[in-house]
This record gives sequence, C-alpha cells and structure tokens, in this order.
Amino acid sequence: MSGTLSLCATPIGNLGDISERVLETLSLADLIAAEDTRNSLKLLNHFGIKTPMTSYHEYNKFEKAETLIEKLKAGQNIALITDAGTPAISDPGEVLVRRCREEGITVTSLPGPCALITALTLSGLNTRRFVFEGFLPSEKKERREVLDALKTEERTIILYEAPHHLKKTLKELSEVLGNRRIVFCRELTKKFEEAVERTVDEAIAFYEENEPRGEYVLVVEGRNPEERMKEEREEFASLSVEEHMAKYLAEGMEKKEAMKKVAADRGVSKREIYAILSAGSQK
Repeated sequence: MSGTLSLCATPIGNLGDISERVLETLSLADLIAAEDTRNSLKLLNHFGIKTPMTSYHEYNKFEKAETLIEKLKAGQNIALITDAGTPAISDPGEVLVRRCREEGITVTSLPGPCALITALTLSGLNTRRFVFEGFLPSEKKERREVLDALKTEERTIILYEAPHHLKKTLKELSEVLGNRRIVFCRELTKKFEEAVERTVDEAIAFYEENEPRGEYVLVVEGRNPEERMKEEREEFASLSVEEHMAKYLAEGMEKKEAMKKVAADRGVSKREIYAILSAGSQK
C-alpha cells in the first residue's frame, strides 16, 4: 500500500500557532520534505522532532517530486512543509500534490497558518469575494498581462511582495489600477505585526522616505462597481435603442430578455423601450 502525503501548515511567525495534529504528523512521518531544511530544522528542534528531512524547493521540484513519489509508493508517509504557512500556496508543493493525484497516492491537508487569509481578515476590506495572485510574474510581458487583468477586478486582491521589489510594484499598481486603497501587512502574528492602510499614492510617497522592510502581503481594494456601471452607461448612451437591442440579440438573447436588459442598462422602463422600438418599426 502507498503511503500518505500530509501537507502540514507551519507558523508564519508565532510558534504557538502550530497545531497538535501537525506536531504529531511531523513526529510520526517517515520523512519530512522541507523547502529550506536549515530553516525548518529550527522549528523541529524547538519541538524536539527527530524525523529525517530532505529538501524540496523551487529548483528541484520536478525531479525531486519523482523521488518522493517512489518513496510514497513504497509505503513511506511523507510530511510536506514550506518555510512558513500552508504548503502548495505559491509554493513548489503544488507540483508534488498534482503528481500524487495523478499516481493515485493519498494526500491530506492539515489546516493552519496561512499569510494570505491572516492578512485578508486583518485588512478591513471586503472579505466576501477575493482573488489571490501571489507574487506577480517577473517576466515583463506576463506581469503586464496580469496587471491589466486586475484593472477591472472587483474582488479584493491579495498579492505577496518582497521588500526590494515593493517600490516598483507600487508604481505599476498606480499606473494600471489607479489610486486604490491598500492594506500593507507585515510581521504577521509576530510582536511588531502591522496592518497599515494607505492609498497607492500615499504609499509611494511614504516608501520614498522609508525603506521597505520584511515580506509584505498587500491587500488591495477591488475596482468600485460604480466605475464599471458608469462606463457601461456611457457606452450605452452612445448607442441607439435599436443598436443596443441588436447587441444582445447577437449574443443569443431572446427578444423579451434583451428588452428587459436594455431597459435596465438605460435606467428606463421596459414599456419605454418597447414604445421606441415600435415607433421605429413603423417608420
């Protein structure tokens, strides 16, 4: 029988946040696959865990995944941990989980600390709907495509950013998204935890005078739906009622449904739209 891959969430700052279940799983596993064995050794030593470790990181994630798969097939139970937080979130663990699924190997996830959720709940921004982008791509074209897609995103946006890239990212956000509100979260769960709200432009000015320190979780407000509605109203105002109807009919809408939609778009009654269309057809 194959072993089990256990995804073990570890503290993002406060060691007291580790769960009893994670500690038990790490202690009983045959092997711990860790993103940074030197960093993880401190955690294991703190809790007196002697389970052997092996490295599993961004630069060996494909070939090492195959090695770990063979160990799992041989019946070994493996615990996967990342530097901090939940494995497989913006993390090479995603590759190993996918390979386990392909091979029919059991995967279980032990919930616990996660920086993006911690930051979101601290932010005071809309938590009902959100989108997580992790670190923006480093390649210029791909990065711009992601930013352009976020321009019309109405959900709260969560990004990770390193201190040495923060100023550049803020300038790009200002250029593409405009002067949105952002909550800057750092040192999460630690003594000097911060969750500071600024507009993009305020943040650019602040970090021109103050060097960014530590890893950041950026929680960015989504686009105001009223902006979209304003743009749509302006677009609809440039169309005649007939052209507006034709747009929805071309999309496959039934005539009655299209009339209802046109009326809603233009802020008038369906009866008024019907009257305009009837008058036009009689000319």
